[in-house]
This record gives sequence, structure tokens and C-alpha cells, in this order.
Amino acid sequence: MRALAISTLIGAVALTGCTTDPTTGQRDYNKTAIGAALGAAAGYGLSKGNANKSSQNNRAALIGAVVGGAGGYVLDQREKRLKEQLAGSGVSVDRHEDGSIGLVMPGNITFATNDATINANFYSTLNKVAQQLNDGKVAVVVSGYTDSTGNDSINIPLSQRRAQAVANYLIQQGVPSNRINAQGYGSSNPIADNTTAAGKQQNRRVELQIYAVQ
Repeated sequence: MRALAISTLIGAVALTGCTTDPTTGQRDYNKTAIGAALGAAAGYGLSKGNANKSSQNNRAALIGAVVGGAGGYVLDQREKRLKEQLAGSGVSVDRHEDGSIGLVMPGNITFATNDATINANFYSTLNKVAQQLNDGKVAVVVSGYTDSTGNDSINIPLSQRRAQAVANYLIQQGVPSNRINAQGYGSSNPIADNTTAAGKQQNRRVELQIYAVQ
């Protein structure tokens, strides 16, 4: 019953806070309002479907980030700027259901095979990311992943070094070290089919999740 009530609230907020493009008919939902409702749902311990994993939310909380709708306006503006600045870079920018911004950095543009040294031609892209993260208003969770080739004894340390390399570079560019957390997960949480070369390429990645700060 409580889950139904919260789900109804979220649906009502989403419909109230949306607009419809008269040309395409596509709805544009108010992310701040939805994030606030999801934040309330999280307070009741309810599942949020495709929202970020609880372990990543816990990491965000450790660095003073808000999991939920607080700071939604800050993140709305940050999302807009990141999409503009990273267009054509190969880095995707999306919004998660818990309100956080997600960046996916494919391994083919960030690191050489089996290496954790950032490609020099990726520095300019990371510099643009750092510009949106260094004002103290947001916190960042950096997660590294590999494809399924090899085993955890190789993949987890490699993914950790890659996540940490990205975090360290962002810190060098002014992102507060107490507002960033890096963790490697090896081949877990694939986003594509590991039986194909194209799928493995997508799974070799570093993800950033950006939250508002308390």
C-alpha cells in the first residue's frame, strides 16, 4: 500500500511537471520534481527500479552527496552544460532516476589495452568535465569496469586503477578530493553483450555519477 502511494505520488509529480513539444509530441519531464519524489521514496526504503545501485549511493553519501531531488536545479544546469561541452567527444551524458548525472567514458578513448594511463588526447575532454565539477556544489562517484576477458584477479585491480586515474586527474584539475570516490568493479554490471567484440568494447568503460552536495 505504501509502495502504491509513493508510486502514485511520483507519477503525479511527473505529469504535473512535464511539458509536451508541439512538433514532436514528446514529453519533457521536470527532472527536479521527479528527483524530489524519488528522494522521498528512497526515504521509505523503496526500490527505484533502474536507479543507481545502492552501493554507489552509499559511496555518494560518504562524500556528502545528496541522493534524491535536493539540488535538482544545480544538476539540471550541469547536465545541460556537459551535453553541450562533450558533444562529439564519445562520452555519453544521461540523467539517472535518482536525479544524478551519469557520464560513460568508453575504454577505447580513455585507455590503451590493459593499461591504466589516460590517453593524452583525452585530457581536453576531462578538462571540460572538471570545469563542471570543481565549484564545490557537486560530488562525483567514479566507477571502473572491464569486459569479461580474464578473471577478477586481473580485472578488478585494472578497473580500480583506471577509476583512480580518472579521479586523480580530476583532482589535479581542481575537483575537491573529499568530493570524489573511485572504485573498480571488474567485469560486473555489463551494459552490452560480452560475447561480441563490439559489446566488450562498450563494457570496458569508466562511469561518473554526479550528485548535488549536502
